[in-house]
Amino acid sequence: MFKSHDCDPRRGCCCHGHHPGGFHRRFLTTAEKKARLEEYLKELQAEVKAVEERLKELGEGA
Repeated sequence: MFKSHDCDPRRGCCCHGHHPGGFHRRFLTTAEKKARLEEYLKELQAEVKAVEERLKELGEGA
């Protein structure tokens, strides 16, 4: 029925809640929500840093 089960925790389940073996969970736990938000925060902070560095580069060339 399922060839593989390769779910990405950042994007959610690839099998739309239909896990092999009949497991059908639809909601995230509080710990999963927290982990996703913490990862998202890290991504945003890295993006802010990159933008600040680019602005600095542009300021030096002006």
